[in-house]
Amino acid sequence: MFQQVQYFPRRKSFRTQAIDMTPNHSPDDHPINMKEEREKACLRQASQLLRSLGSSSFSVRCFPGKWQLIRSKLEQLLSGLAAAADGNFLSRNSEVDLLLKSMLSTFDDIESLLLRCGDESCVGGKLLLRSDLNGVASRLGLHNERLAELYASGNATHSRAIVLTKPSSNASREDIRFYVRDLFSRLKIGDISMRLLALASLHEVLREDDEYVRIVATDTADAVCLLVSFLEHRDDGLREKAAGVLSVIAEFDSYKGLLVAAGAIGPLIPILEKGTELGRERAAGILRRLTENSDNGWSISAHGGITVLLKICSDAAACRKELIGLACQILSNLGSAEEMRRFMVEEGAIPVLLQLTMSKEEESRIQAIECLHSMASADNGIRQIVVREGLIASITELLDPCSTCSSTAREAALKATELLHSADSIAVLMSSGFLDRALFFLKHGDVSVQELVLKSISRLCELSEEYRKAMGDAGYMTELVSLLEAKSAGVREKSAETIHNMICAQRNRRRLIQDDHDVDRIMRSLDLLEGNSATRKHLLSVLKAVVESNSGRRRIMASGCVHCLQRLAEADEVDARKVMKKLSARNRFRSILNGFWSY
Repeated sequence: MFQQVQYFPRRKSFRTQAIDMTPNHSPDDHPINMKEEREKACLRQASQLLRSLGSSSFSVRCFPGKWQLIRSKLEQLLSGLAAAADGNFLSRNSEVDLLLKSMLSTFDDIESLLLRCGDESCVGGKLLLRSDLNGVASRLGLHNERLAELYASGNATHSRAIVLTKPSSNASREDIRFYVRDLFSRLKIGDISMRLLALASLHEVLREDDEYVRIVATDTADAVCLLVSFLEHRDDGLREKAAGVLSVIAEFDSYKGLLVAAGAIGPLIPILEKGTELGRERAAGILRRLTENSDNGWSISAHGGITVLLKICSDAAACRKELIGLACQILSNLGSAEEMRRFMVEEGAIPVLLQLTMSKEEESRIQAIECLHSMASADNGIRQIVVREGLIASITELLDPCSTCSSTAREAALKATELLHSADSIAVLMSSGFLDRALFFLKHGDVSVQELVLKSISRLCELSEEYRKAMGDAGYMTELVSLLEAKSAGVREKSAETIHNMICAQRNRRRLIQDDHDVDRIMRSLDLLEGNSATRKHLLSVLKAVVESNSGRRRIMASGCVHCLQRLAEADEVDARKVMKKLSARNRFRSILNGFWSY
């Protein structure tokens, strides 16, 4: 705001110059108008002098930090004076004259300090000079605060209210507190336009700096209660902006309780139902954070919140996907409590969410599936309803390789297969084409999708003999063996575990042994492993099953990696010793036969 200029020797005092600025007027002018014009002229002159001081201070080399602080406060005061000069409260406020005289006295002192700091000898000593600079800075802060109070008390309905300059990034905590107090004074006594501006400024600084959040939440009396009261204001804009400010505060775990204590949940429900588009999303964002504590769920239910949330989910065409996603997350949070889950089911949550899983909006589908997954994971009855009513169809559709679904959507679908526990649900999944689609992503998906496919099919292998056989028939074995060489340790481990589960079916074990390369690749993978990993444990279990057949033993011996088993056996690896014992017994038997036939 200030421009750096060369400082010139002391002029006529600022106070005298300001007094000389009384405007010309005619005898017919009204006394109130004359007083207002005179005070406006003084304000404008004070602003000019203030700019001059700010610019001159750049040439000072002594105490640069102190002068930077003074310049910052001068900038705030300049902003206030500019707005006050255009205000309509001057003629009604008898304290304006006193404030102007006090400011002009401070300006004279600043001019004197400029001269003292420009003198290399620092007349009076640096300690005294530092004290005087601190005193001037403090007085400027008081002028700013008093000017804001006078303006608010006399001009609270004026659309061009003083907007103090936001403190700089390195401002002191006291400057931040003063700025916050000023904004809240406008919220308390201002008209709608002033309150809207104050809320917008407050929202901006809260998002930029956590220190403002702390000061609002803990250092400003009744700040949260005042903000909550605006949630019930008749003006949509005020409700929306108040929700925006509270949404920032709600992001901090330590302050969420303040919102609940201030009674925020009740007023948020009507905004969620009938507010502006942005207001509804902000209200939903706050409720999502508050319902992370399940104890708050009952308050939402008591105010009809569950009905409102389900209405949002059922009206996907009329609501933005962001709002629907937040509604699903809130329902998911609420569903963590058993009684709340039951109530949600009674209110028709499952059909609504299942319908949403078939939505055209991918994000809405993901949130609905995750919500159903969360509810059904903790409740067998809900799990049966979800599976019976059509979740499998949504899962398989998202896994269609021809679809344009994202990896995130496919991951949500794969996670939802955890709900399939019964033989009937697994049979439905198999008949839906899931195996072919899962195998495609096992071959072509990224690592995160591969890991989820492996987790899903490995778990299903454990549950169903028919599923294990179907996987072998579909060609999973060779692909799983090839993944033992994957870069991801997680993929390698899950692949080994799934192979182990699959060979519980005898025909899968035969298929593994009959392949020309599978046993050989397993042996080489085992040889490359380091440390006592879960992958090694699974592979040794596979070899322990393979070594039971003559052809399996031949495959192991032909791999050229028997030394790996020997090394592990010598290290007291139990399964490796068992495999080596089988191989040794077979070799001894062959040696006896060879000796017998040699006679």
